[in-house]
Amino acid sequence: MSTMKAAIFIEKNRIVLGEKPIPDVGPSDALVRITTTTICGTDVHILKGEYPVASGLTIGHEPVGVIEKLGREVKSFREGQRVIAGAITPGFTSNACQCGFCSQDGAGTAHGWKPLGGWRFGNTIDGCQADYVLVPDAEGNLALIPDGLTDEQVLMCPDIMSTGFGGAERGDIRIGDVVAVFAQGPIGLCAAVGARLLGASVVIGVDRLETRLAVSQRLGTDIVVDASKVDAVSEIMKLTGGRGVDVAIEALGTQTTFAQALRVLRPGGTLSSLGVYSEDLSIPHDAFAAGLGDHRIVTTLCPGGKERMRRLMQTVQSGRVDLGALVTHRFPLVRIEDAYDLFSHQRDGVLKVALKP
Repeated sequence: MSTMKAAIFIEKNRIVLGEKPIPDVGPSDALVRITTTTICGTDVHILKGEYPVASGLTIGHEPVGVIEKLGREVKSFREGQRVIAGAITPGFTSNACQCGFCSQDGAGTAHGWKPLGGWRFGNTIDGCQADYVLVPDAEGNLALIPDGLTDEQVLMCPDIMSTGFGGAERGDIRIGDVVAVFAQGPIGLCAAVGARLLGASVVIGVDRLETRLAVSQRLGTDIVVDASKVDAVSEIMKLTGGRGVDVAIEALGTQTTFAQALRVLRPGGTLSSLGVYSEDLSIPHDAFAAGLGDHRIVTTLCPGGKERMRRLMQTVQSGRVDLGALVTHRFPLVRIEDAYDLFSHQRDGVLKVALKP
């Protein structure tokens, strides 16, 4: 039996490079040979035991590669084509999908709805930090990479770009809005870029790391606030003349940044939450105006499907977005454990790591 290398979750604080059989291809599947992938912050939550997955699962949900083999029902693609698939790979037939929320493509049970059902790679099925990945429902989830775009130019599309843009979209940003984005990691940076594309007149980026604030400015953020030097809430209220922001995007997943995002909202403003929270959140009574401030709190799991991926890659191809600055380090897959050590400890100014089998 042919085997492949794969990054395998063993137990808390242990992901190792191992060998697995190359997957068999079902009628609606596609086997994709990975040419580039990356590590996500969610993968670190898995590594730390903050998000439960089964032992023995291959991790990773951001695939860029080449079609190796197609199931007999997949008619719109051919072997040898360069493709990506979204981190979310829905089946498109569930109630959630029919309601327009493909990321929540779970199955209702007597015990309630299973959230995050559309996120399968590295969650409920083997992911793409490997030589190959099996893409389910390939007809709806594969997307062709436009000619002329490199792997690294589209590497952010499957998750980080889609999630960041999704947070801006869910915030219903309008032309002329003032937007604050708390945390300028990869997702926060993409949220800031997305806010500008949607028409925000002023985007304020908040972080505690000078290197990330510098990248934020490089990507077009209008004002940056160094939360290690000033109180972010007071500074933003001063910048807005006491009015507050129309939309605050929380992209870190901590109680502190969630509360700060709520405190800078104008009356009737929207908090768009992108963080993955590993403990309970509380809503400050005063910041929430005791529930009477006409505030709106929304959450986002990145949309999936080939049309979403096509739109994102077309935005890159048009030159309106260049996220090349996000890839700060590169590793071969055989050094996946070193890559996790660097990324999970956020050393050496790392933003995103490109992994190449």
